Amino acid sequence: MRPPRPRTTTAARSLARAAVVALLAVLAFLGTGAGPVAAADGDAPWAISTASNDFGSDRPNYSYTVNAGGHVTDALEVVNHGTTPLHLAVYAADAFTNEAGRLDLVAKDAKSPRVGAWVRMDRPDVTVGPGRSVKVPFTLTVPHDAAPGDYMGGIVTSPTDGTDAGRRLGIRIRLRVGGALEPKLSVQDLHVRYSGTTNPVGKGDATVTYTIRNTGNAILMARQTVSLSGPFGLLGARAGHVDDSPALLPGDTWKVTVPVHGVTPALRSTGTVTLVPLLTDASGSVAPLAGAKTTTHAWTVSWTLLLCLVVLCALVAAGPVSWSRRRRRAKGSTETASAEVEGDHGPSREVKGAIEHVGALDHDAETGARGTR
Repeated sequence: MRPPRPRTTTAARSLARAAVVALLAVLAFLGTGAGPVAAADGDAPWAISTASNDFGSDRPNYSYTVNAGGHVTDALEVVNHGTTPLHLAVYAADAFTNEAGRLDLVAKDAKSPRVGAWVRMDRPDVTVGPGRSVKVPFTLTVPHDAAPGDYMGGIVTSPTDGTDAGRRLGIRIRLRVGGALEPKLSVQDLHVRYSGTTNPVGKGDATVTYTIRNTGNAILMARQTVSLSGPFGLLGARAGHVDDSPALLPGDTWKVTVPVHGVTPALRSTGTVTLVPLLTDASGSVAPLAGAKTTTHAWTVSWTLLLCLVVLCALVAAGPVSWSRRRRRAKGSTETASAEVEGDHGPSREVKGAIEHVGALDHDAETGARGTR
């Protein structure tokens, strides 16, 4: 008769199988969750494009230059690639730069005070039969008090019957209102954090963080360089390649974190960020503008080296005291040795006094004897 297997072994195997099943379930969930996010626009049963008209054909997006108080009329084309009719909502929205650095359009229920409010669609929704296409006209009217500069928005389509929930297809509208163009970027909240090194004579790493703000009225990207230097510009360290910032709308911000390696602990260092604005015109060409520098100061101290210096100073300060103590001890030892030597070679003070006293008694006794006679 075979002895039964220990229950702990069976439990361990069951637990291991459960862990494997749970891991596979998690991986399957992550795989299915990533699908819709990575899906291309071509997976949607419909497509949108700019209509062919006096503005041209096969345009990637809408681009206009209009003076304040002016207007333009254009159209959106919607094509149904599916086998059933599609009912789509059509609306205009303002654009913004999302956390991934891409220009996106706000949701339908979000407030759009600029392009989204200046565009009026010919209809709020559209029904497109299978294999058919429909044009949806719209008019963009710029208010008389609109400030000069760049604006970004777009036209969005989304299902209204609950199918493809959350899916939106849109086309951007880039608008430049006539007037003086003032492209400008600024660096805000510039900080340097030095992480140091355990090597007292080595170099450490630093992290430079800052925020880019588009303070002008033009859509801009920023070319960035970051560096650190010690007093008088010496002992410099330069960060590696820093990617250009995404396109920033007027008023938009973008947070940046840049590592800098090989930083010498120069006690007080200067961090410098240089931004070169990149302006893109209507044709798509990029023109670099004059750069601007922003600096800040930070402590870059090697705490290991500082500790070594403190210990060295303590040892130096303790040297004279220790030497003085040793000198006093040596002097005391010398005096004690001298006293002992003197006691060995002659009578002590007490013994000498006793001898002198005995001598005096003998003299008195002798004198008294003579007087008696």
